[in-house]
Amino acid sequence: MPLGGTNPGTSRTLTVFRFGAPGARPKVHIQAGLHAEELPGMLAAHYLVGLLRAADQAGHVRGEVQVIPMANPVGLDQFVDERLLGRSALGGGGNFNRHYPDLTERVYERVHDRLSEDPVPNIALIRKALAEAVQADQPRTEIGCLRHTLLRQAITADIVLDLHCDEEAPVHLYLGTPLWPDAQDLARQLGARAVLLAEVSGGEPFDEACSAPWWHLRALVDDRFPIPAACLAATVELRGMADVSDDLAEEDARNLFAFLQRRGAVAGDPGPLPPMQAEATPLAGVDMVAAPDSGILTYRVDLGAAVTAGQIIADITDPLAEDPAGARVPVATVTAGLLWSRAVQRFVRRGDILAKVAGSEPLPGKGRQLLTD
Repeated sequence: MPLGGTNPGTSRTLTVFRFGAPGARPKVHIQAGLHAEELPGMLAAHYLVGLLRAADQAGHVRGEVQVIPMANPVGLDQFVDERLLGRSALGGGGNFNRHYPDLTERVYERVHDRLSEDPVPNIALIRKALAEAVQADQPRTEIGCLRHTLLRQAITADIVLDLHCDEEAPVHLYLGTPLWPDAQDLARQLGARAVLLAEVSGGEPFDEACSAPWWHLRALVDDRFPIPAACLAATVELRGMADVSDDLAEEDARNLFAFLQRRGAVAGDPGPLPPMQAEATPLAGVDMVAAPDSGILTYRVDLGAAVTAGQIIADITDPLAEDPAGARVPVATVTAGLLWSRAVQRFVRRGDILAKVAGSEPLPGKGRQLLTD
């Protein structure tokens, strides 16, 4: 698929692998590499395409499944000092996984006087309005065209999985609160160690653009009409940046395939559902542990450890300190929970996020901006 907005003499395309019958349900959209330097999801998508191709040839794909293994050709071209920097658009446009439109108001104008007491036609009506609202946008920049093209592909799906990774982390999920506990099978199948819930994350990420209009519309009609959360959209974080191996990618692809079997998109027995490895916690309860000073970062606590409020988890050392005894600044958490993310960069500046702890209760002063940029 060609992307618009490119400079004269240049062109970019998205490659989409499609399986099953167009229009069949459930419709599944899976993409990877929206943050273009995050490779685990791209490799997992590669192996998933192989599994889906074999299933499709055997006539086992019951729904419509589309996979975009490399969702960001713009970011893949951003090398600086021989390093791929694909999280944000270097030429302007911000984080590639932020600033997606909230379609709620536009869809409400199209459907509010046509809703009924039957959820089935309501779902069809809203999906059509969502597609029309996206199609009506006319982006002009290359980044705008990329966001528009991806959203146009996904907006009518029953399931949207956006594959990412953290810096150092176990598998974890970001989900809209109304999707829980219905999405528990996804968390269990993938072995998620953390599940982070929010109705509004504050960053307008891709998954929220697909799923949140459903519960926002329900609120606008004051629950007078049945509007289910008809799109299970999740940001799936497949461990850390360095967790790139064939073994892990094949395991992730098998788990994604089994999840599609559980949801009826692919025929076959997925086997027993694995046990839950984490309790869902509010995204507003995440302690974003910031560096109090600049220097060399060393950790006292392993990734995946349970920590207590006030526990020292790391130190920052200033090698230029005149008194070596005072060169180390301890860094503590403010909440108890799972330490599920650590920074890769071991030289930190004051204010940098060096770890994340999933607490069970919202933290005071969090506001509505719950995601880092």
